[in-house]
Amino acid sequence: MTLVVFDLDGTLLDKTSKISGYTADTLALMRAKRIPYTVATGRTLQAAAAPLRDHYFTLPMILKNGAIIWSPAEERYSHHHLLTREEVWHVLAAFTLNDLTPFVFSLQAGQRHVLYHGPLKSKSEHKLADLFEAERHLPLMPLTEMPDEISVINVFSLGSALAVDKVRASIAEEQHLVAYSGVAIHEREMGEHAAQNAALHWVDIHHSLGSKGNAINHLRSELDVEHVIAFGDGDNDLSMFECATECYAPANADPVILDAADEVIGHHDEDGVARFLRQRFDLE
Repeated sequence: MTLVVFDLDGTLLDKTSKISGYTADTLALMRAKRIPYTVATGRTLQAAAAPLRDHYFTLPMILKNGAIIWSPAEERYSHHHLLTREEVWHVLAAFTLNDLTPFVFSLQAGQRHVLYHGPLKSKSEHKLADLFEAERHLPLMPLTEMPDEISVINVFSLGSALAVDKVRASIAEEQHLVAYSGVAIHEREMGEHAAQNAALHWVDIHHSLGSKGNAINHLRSELDVEHVIAFGDGDNDLSMFECATECYAPANADPVILDAADEVIGHHDEDGVARFLRQRFDLE
């Protein structure tokens, strides 16, 4: 069995965070040829649901960079790697020392998510909170109301490159923690403040076993997969590339991903993945 695995933002989705008509038609052609596909994304289930709706993503979906796997058929999380209480407090301390506002993603009873956050200090943080609550349908609660016993998937924040680097360095020796980071691209597109906001970075801390690569290996066993074709654009896709049989990066990908890919394909906003798939599987 060959399984095609897509990252979403910057890869399968266009600049409006949607699946284009051309890509939707390509997915339909794949279904007609019985070529299975799924996603491996940093998004939560709620955040991934809107762009994937009506495109028949029926296989287990790798979410939060591999920290959790959602099984649509069973309507439950079939696999997860969560942070311990001690690890969460270590990460929160690192964020506080570097003046970063934490956003704590939790998994609660009934397959529910709740997002706890510290005091919002900037327009960017307020914008981020609005995005999570209004567009991605995540209930928001102040960090002061977070219970001691809680299942935490990851901790996220926005800040300067220097602050993000310091946080990454502070958890570098933690065996069970891994940090992903990058430029907050959506902030660079805010018009007159673009130059200032270009320096804004994001950082996302997970359990080290909660990687896309480990999640794919889990799916290999669960689905009896022999061949994995992976598409991605960021450093959180490296583990996926390392375990995939074939790996491809859109032209807009980070340099480290471009170097790791078997081949660089078209830009994500020009249906690069879909155009490649039509040739790769003779879907025309």
